[in-house]
Amino acid sequence: MSHPVGAPPIPSAPAALRNVTLPDGRRADVALRDGRIAAVTGHRADAVPDGAAVDLGGALLLPALVDGHAHLDKTLLGAAWQPHRATATLQEQIANERELRAAIGVPVADRATALAERMISLGTGHVRSHVDVDPDVRLDGLHALLGVREAFRDRLSLQLVAFPQSGVVSSPGVADLLDAALAEGADLIGGLDPAGFDGDVDGQLDIVFGLAERHGAGIDIHLHDGGTTGTAQLRAVAERTAALGLGGKVTVSHAYALGQVQGPELDTTAAALAAAGVSIMTNGPRDTMPPVLRLREHGVRVFAGSDNIRDSWWPYGTADMLERATVIGLQGGLMTDEELHAAASLITGEAAAALGLTGYGLAPGDRADLVAIAAGGVPEAVAAHPERLLVLHGGRVVGPAPHAAYPRFPLPSA
Repeated sequence: MSHPVGAPPIPSAPAALRNVTLPDGRRADVALRDGRIAAVTGHRADAVPDGAAVDLGGALLLPALVDGHAHLDKTLLGAAWQPHRATATLQEQIANERELRAAIGVPVADRATALAERMISLGTGHVRSHVDVDPDVRLDGLHALLGVREAFRDRLSLQLVAFPQSGVVSSPGVADLLDAALAEGADLIGGLDPAGFDGDVDGQLDIVFGLAERHGAGIDIHLHDGGTTGTAQLRAVAERTAALGLGGKVTVSHAYALGQVQGPELDTTAAALAAAGVSIMTNGPRDTMPPVLRLREHGVRVFAGSDNIRDSWWPYGTADMLERATVIGLQGGLMTDEELHAAASLITGEAAAALGLTGYGLAPGDRADLVAIAAGGVPEAVAAHPERLLVLHGGRVVGPAPHAAYPRFPLPSA
């Protein structure tokens, strides 16, 4: 790994990160030991230089970023550029994707590897990825991502959701494939628009919640259905979650309906989600983004994910979770420093809690999964999504390769 000109080599497992800015604005030194944070103390400018420590010049230090919703099996990174094909319906888009993945010529594992490498370089340490399970690909995508998960185990933690992209009730044999996927290593079971795609809300939820209960797995359901059709399904998910005691283990991704209703319909649905412990994931879509701050006021856990990254669904996506926080902030009108801190929490603490991560944070005893960012504080990091200077996983440096001296941020005034 290269290092700044004139600076000592960066140790592969630093004993300390000196002169960092914490999210609350304090300047600190962070001692590391055995892959964890050993101590967090006020920065000492007069400390004797130590070759086992890295001085970050006042750069912002955050726990590693969390991508709460990705599709590593779908990305086209690592393959030639593919022009986007416009489609009119969800069913047409799924058929288009099926054609493309048969012709792309680059294996799932290679494309997923390219995306995982990019995620790490941008400071992401934890990812939840959905992987298609349907009669066409069966468990092939899952097996590919299980291999990727193992290959990256020392650099990136990866949760896998068995995702029925072609439906559950409407696609014969998928329930058995989902059962097999959970038995073979998937961490969670997914779903897709119980009303709008399967046309059978109770039928799909019976299968999804039944398999989750049988395997002791979490649930993460895609829900694009809008308006009161969508909010009724959200309340149905909340009711089942509460009945089975699955609070904290169930997520509804996208939940566009929450961005389309107002007043009592929104408040009643949000209250049901909060009481049941159902989380909401958003990637910041135009016009249909759930109202992040209002949901948080109700006690609903909201977190962020990148969703599709340069695939057949859309040509965009950089894998930069700070950029994703920027998108959500812009869509939600988050402007004050307090609101920018809230946006940052969607890709850090709130996402980590939704994924059930333990030992996550910046306190002594937490895992040393960390990212140093060329910013003087959290609001600047969200507004500008600047360069990542150093990325650690389990206390070891995993990226990126610095190309200039670390910036020096002024010490806060007394």
